[in-house]
Amino acid sequence: NASLLGILQHPDGTVLKQLQPAPRGPREQEFYNKVYDSDCCDSILLELREYLPKYFGVWSPPTAPNDTYLKLEDVTRKFNKPCIMDVKIGQKSYDPYASAEKIQQQVSKYPLMEEIGFLVLGMRVYHVSSDSYETQNQHYGRSLTKETVKDGISKFFHSGYCLRKDVVAASIQKVEKILEWFESQTQLNFYASSLLFVYEGSCQATTVRLSDVTLAEKRRVPKGLLSGGDVLEYNNNIHVMNSTENGKIEASVSKGLSKFYALHKKACSKRHHSQLSLKVENSEQDNVWKSSTCITQEHLNGNVLPQLEKVFYHMPAETKESANVEVRMIDFAHVFPSNTKDEGYIYGLKNLITVFQNILDN
Repeated sequence: NASLLGILQHPDGTVLKQLQPAPRGPREQEFYNKVYDSDCCDSILLELREYLPKYFGVWSPPTAPNDTYLKLEDVTRKFNKPCIMDVKIGQKSYDPYASAEKIQQQVSKYPLMEEIGFLVLGMRVYHVSSDSYETQNQHYGRSLTKETVKDGISKFFHSGYCLRKDVVAASIQKVEKILEWFESQTQLNFYASSLLFVYEGSCQATTVRLSDVTLAEKRRVPKGLLSGGDVLEYNNNIHVMNSTENGKIEASVSKGLSKFYALHKKACSKRHHSQLSLKVENSEQDNVWKSSTCITQEHLNGNVLPQLEKVFYHMPAETKESANVEVRMIDFAHVFPSNTKDEGYIYGLKNLITVFQNILDN
């Protein structure tokens, strides 16, 4: 059920977030429309775009034209083993127009929100040692106290072998940028909004990128690799398929990730895997995705790699970064116009930075 899942993946590399019932859904749509308005010349909003997923308008399935979805960038897409954490920010997770009942409900979910200023809604961490993911749901975050929140969050930065201090340091820098933005603006207040953290859990630096790749001339494609309709499977991670009619290659990468956009929707946590299809072809659409899915060489069987190299051109080496970390603001169903700084959000960001700093120092 799409409405329960909250987030769907579109083959073009975006995610589809179903609009919530009014007034929340329309409010979120209005927020994205305002920030991404092509006529926008407000420097505050233009800078805010750097901290959001890219927005591609709304979409409705042909079969259900009344269902509206926000079309958003899949921030996890360029990662091979994405580690993901969703942290709700602010001292209040209810907005100024909430009923007494709603306030009571929100406060009882996490009474420490006022004091700590954030709540871990969930995390998914790749452990190199066991080649598996460890997942924590919202109950984990709500169990954290002032005393345990540092250790609770440090779990997100631990690979099973070591603490990824490079990732902690990069995360601090990114959150500080968002804090600077908040210190500079008095036009918007955010309630029950989250920060999405994503970093590369795989330890292998060498990547073959299956994004903007051009299909090599047909005559150079080894016959055995792409004979009509064959599907080759490597560690269940990559499938390379042939559609012989037009010579397009479809690569699909198995991921159960975008649900973290809507982690607090309970139904999402039941969904372990979703298939993401990437159309590899030359079209303007693809130019939006300059850095897309990475597949590390360790997960390509040695004998397959040379063949893949014949099919795909390499991306330039300079696209690699030391600690590739994404921090994006998400969930805007409770954003309101304001004429004051968003002190609750600022408090949460400062506290989160302090916790990250303590993880780094110890």
